[in-house]
Amino acid sequence: MTAPTEQKKLTQQQAIAVERDLAKFANTMDSLVRIPFTKQGVGADAALSTIPFAGDIAGFILTLYAFKKAREVGVPQHKLKGVVKLAIMDMLVGFVPIVGTLFDVFIRPSRKTLEIVHDHIREEYQVHSDIHVVHPFLHESLEQKQKTSAFWRNPIVSWIWLRIPDLLGIAVVILLVLAVWAGFSYLWQFYQNIIS
Repeated sequence: MTAPTEQKKLTQQQAIAVERDLAKFANTMDSLVRIPFTKQGVGADAALSTIPFAGDIAGFILTLYAFKKAREVGVPQHKLKGVVKLAIMDMLVGFVPIVGTLFDVFIRPSRKTLEIVHDHIREEYQVHSDIHVVHPFLHESLEQKQKTSAFWRNPIVSWIWLRIPDLLGIAVVILLVLAVWAGFSYLWQFYQNIIS
């Protein structure tokens, strides 16, 4: 009987790529549409759970991909036990109409697996940045652009590109504050005109 082969350790860049793939998957499954200014969202897992039984089973099978990615970066099985149990519970509770869908919105096993992988990668691979997890699609796009253009390798350009959603969010908040201020100013002037 042969001993099990030890998994080959990935390079730091390979580990980042695997975690980024998992982040893209977790976003799709658990927070495709994010509630503004929160980390809470709704994804494909919750949408699938609206299909009785088959949707919950499909959601569980898709969640297995997250566990596969975790194993690729060398996360020990004992660290994943809790999340595997959570995914099974998510599937079983999902069989209950309405309650199961609400459960899917808040439990999010793929997102919890990503958190375990992120902690593991910080420890094992000394990766302290999390931009590839926060904005995985933009990060992958930037990496492709940097292969062909020195412009995209410029740190300022890279920083701006990766923070487009944050910058747009700030712009929206500023516009909302200005709109509310303008609205109140208009109402105040209208009120002043009425009473004078």
